This record gives sequence, structure tokens and C-alpha cells, in this order.
Amino acid sequence: MGRKALFFDVDGTLLSEITHTVPDSAVSALDASRRAGNLVYINSGRTYSFLGEIENLVQCDGILCGCGTCVVERGRVVFQHRIDRRRGIEIRRAMLQYGFDGILESTEGLFMRNERSWIAPLNNLRDGVAQKGLLSDDRWEDDRLEFDKFCVFADENSKREEFFQFLSPDIQVIDRGNHFYECVPAGFTKATAIAWVLNRYGIEKKDAYVFGDSSNDLAMFAYADNAVLMYDHDKVLEPYATFVTKRVEEDGIAWAMQELGLI
Repeated sequence: MGRKALFFDVDGTLLSEITHTVPDSAVSALDASRRAGNLVYINSGRTYSFLGEIENLVQCDGILCGCGTCVVERGRVVFQHRIDRRRGIEIRRAMLQYGFDGILESTEGLFMRNERSWIAPLNNLRDGVAQKGLLSDDRWEDDRLEFDKFCVFADENSKREEFFQFLSPDIQVIDRGNHFYECVPAGFTKATAIAWVLNRYGIEKKDAYVFGDSSNDLAMFAYADNAVLMYDHDKVLEPYATFVTKRVEEDGIAWAMQELGLI
């Protein structure tokens, strides 16, 4: 059996959204696959600054961050794309102009406006990341700030069509549901990061396996020949799945890897 490359989403795939940890069976399975000579990568929509928790829970060969905008191996950034600084200033202004509020995500940190938002779910997110020590110092208003991607929240007064049109030339908007949108530089996805890794290590696409559950995994599911879908999942992924596994909490990762001969 030739060398394989395995790519894992975090939330709802490796990390249980019920227990907020990675099952021991998954930790052991990833370790066993690496010892067998396979490559194991985290492939997340989160930027690197928001991935310290998962990095402490599992051993891997690298982390694909921010929906393909950054690749980190052994703690070193080996690939990165950032939103142009001037474009970033325009985006922050337009975000508020069109009735949105959000969070800027970079390799170095997460940034939010100083004042609390009028949108309650964003305040809940602020409190959560601040409690974990992940919210960076106040730099939202700093014109020198650069970031890799961003997320926005909307309410009934937000001008969605106008804002998304403003973003459309160079930013792809992913609807995550519940008035929450993930915004990524056009041309960068979880799939482009996978292709970069396969090219770097000379691994064929047929030997790549992706594991995921949510809508921001669509690009890598559409790209991969082997797509493992978690039991609890967004239905948009179903047409591309080649294997459906059990729930995270039911050792779904380890079971799938065993069934597919990856350990």
C-alpha cells in the first residue's frame, strides 16, 4: 500500500461539539496511521491562531488553516495568502456600512471591534474566545492590520445583497446558516490547500482521504476521490461522499479509518 495523505476537519469531525474534545480512539487512530507512514493534516476553516487547542490534542504533520489561506508545518508557516491591506480597510468600513459585524482572523490573532456588538451571537463568540485567551489586543481600527479571512454576522437590517456584491470580485462568501457567513479570499479553499500538500510530497489524488461534516468542507469533498462523511452532517456534502461513518462520539473517525485500511 502506497503512502496516503489524510485531511481532517476540526469542529464536528475530529472535535466533538458535545464533549468539546477529541475521542481517545481518534487520537490513537491518527497516531497509528502516521506510524504506518501516512501523512495526517488538520484542514480547518479556523486560522492558525484559533487552532492551539486542537494542536495540543492530536499529533499531525501539519495544519491547513483559514480555508486554504495558510499552511503550517512543525510550527512554521510554509505557505500564506493575506487579504491586501488596503482592501482590508475597505472591507471593515463596508461591513458596518451594510449592517454587519464580525471577526477578523489572521495567523497571529483574532480581532474584533472594541465595543460590544448589537448582534448577540457575535457577543457570545467574543466572550468565548476571550475566555480562552484568543482575542487579540485592540487592533481592529489599525490601518496596518492584515488578516487572512473574516466572518460576519447579520440581522434583519443587514443589506446582504449589497454587501455580498461589494465582496464578490475577490471574496467568496460561505453561508454557514443562522445569519453567519464565512468570507475567504477567492481562489482559496480547503481543496487548494490539499492540492498544495499533495504536490509538495508527490502524492496522487487517489491516495488522499478527506474527513468532514459541514458546508465549508464542500470544496475538499468535491475535490477528493475519497470523502468520508460524518454521521451528523450538512446535506450539501452527501453527493460527494464515498463513505459515511458514525458520530464523532461513537468513535466514527477510528471506525472509518479501520474500515478503509488506513490503520
